[in-house]
Amino acid sequence: MTEDVPPGVSVRGLHKSFGEHSVLSGVELAIPAGTITSVLGPSGCGKTTLLRIVAGFDEPDGGVVSICGHAVAGQGHSVPAHRRRVGLMPQEGALFPHLSVGRNVGFGLTGSARDTSKEVAYWLEVVGLAGLADSRPHELSGGQQQRVALARALAPRPRVLLLDEPFASLDAGLRVRVREDIAEILRAADTTALLVTHDQSEALSLADSVALLLGGRITQHGRPAELYARPADLASARFIGATVELRGDCLDGVVTTALGRHRARVPVADGPVVVVLRPEELRLHDAADGDVNARVTGFRFYGADAVVHVAMSDGVALRLGSPGDVQVENGAPVAVEVVGDVLAYASPTGG
Repeated sequence: MTEDVPPGVSVRGLHKSFGEHSVLSGVELAIPAGTITSVLGPSGCGKTTLLRIVAGFDEPDGGVVSICGHAVAGQGHSVPAHRRRVGLMPQEGALFPHLSVGRNVGFGLTGSARDTSKEVAYWLEVVGLAGLADSRPHELSGGQQQRVALARALAPRPRVLLLDEPFASLDAGLRVRVREDIAEILRAADTTALLVTHDQSEALSLADSVALLLGGRITQHGRPAELYARPADLASARFIGATVELRGDCLDGVVTTALGRHRARVPVADGPVVVVLRPEELRLHDAADGDVNARVTGFRFYGADAVVHVAMSDGVALRLGSPGDVQVENGAPVAVEVVGDVLAYASPTGG
């Protein structure tokens, strides 16, 4: 975080265990005000625990949490959850079924009935639900219910909004539309937001920055494109996006594999390496005489895209991304090539 960017949320040296099970082990995370940060990690990695500590629902065993430059947990004291001015949008929206949409949004607001009514109307308009204040939650679609939950979370004008896998209950098509709409709303409102998710496409497409939580620590935090193109280590590379892995050897920054010689994208020591390729970095060609280095073993069609399975001449199996209109047949000889430089990491086994 640069000095000229106002602080939103700062987490320093955060530790949390449940019994003998360590969940968070020295988590470091800085979120500038007015930005959306996603914490990405597998199920059970501690994402929700981190969110609950920031919200004030759980206490850390060690470390400090600050919001807008003020410590709210650690350093010998803890600010109660209701005084942190932190909003929460949970997985299911958790709307009150017996209350109208307007009363759901206004729940927890203080002030006169007139002022509350104005705030409710304002936020329903912001989320695109103007005129639905008298409706009941069950009368709305899943996407509309998530918008109501967002309006309710934003109505008290929190300093930070926490989102706990808020799109998990929506079907795939609706999930994409709703999450993009909500991201646009958050940016328009200049809201500092922390989203936790195990959905890589969600994290990479919505957030200004992504923090990868693996093994109880933030292993990398940066812009989505940077995490995808230059993962900090092999475990991070394997978690972010689809991968094709090959064994190889590195010498003076040049990696040699069954697919040829290529410049390493990030520094790596000489010796045995694991080369990590993205499916889109591989190209498939009809094989001319002398160019054959693989044969097609399978094909999966997904509409605009397809996946072609091939076996290299040394027996290594690869999965290649391809346009959906590619014409291939099982057993056909093909040529596979790598486009550009490659990610390479020291081999965990040394060979």
